[in-house]
Amino acid sequence: MLIKVSARHGSLSEETQEKIRSKVEKLGRFFDRLTAIEVTVDLDRRDAPTVDVRVSAEHRHDFRAQQMGELFAALDQVIQKLENQLRRYKERIQERHRNPNLRRMPIPEEPTTESAGSAESA
Repeated sequence: MLIKVSARHGSLSEETQEKIRSKVEKLGRFFDRLTAIEVTVDLDRRDAPTVDVRVSAEHRHDFRAQQMGELFAALDQVIQKLENQLRRYKERIQERHRNPNLRRMPIPEEPTTESAGSAESA
């Protein structure tokens, strides 16, 4: 899994980048088909940076969460949001595999107005 950490309007120390990598690395426990994680920290407001995390998974669009606040507190909140997204997605996939009828539920046919109108005139 590829983990990319970047900053806007400033730079992050190597130590901070490593802490961020170790925290987001744990998302792999919730869904094993993750291909890449991209963390962007916007340091425009130094007192409350914005943390934006995108997670790419196989056969799925990106999962994304964003939070503003103290750097590591915001990162923890973003990780919690992504954990919930990944957990819900994984449960949905597993439910489809457990109950294949959910994918192939027939659509009930509604009577057409033409046939109802011709029956009244007969």
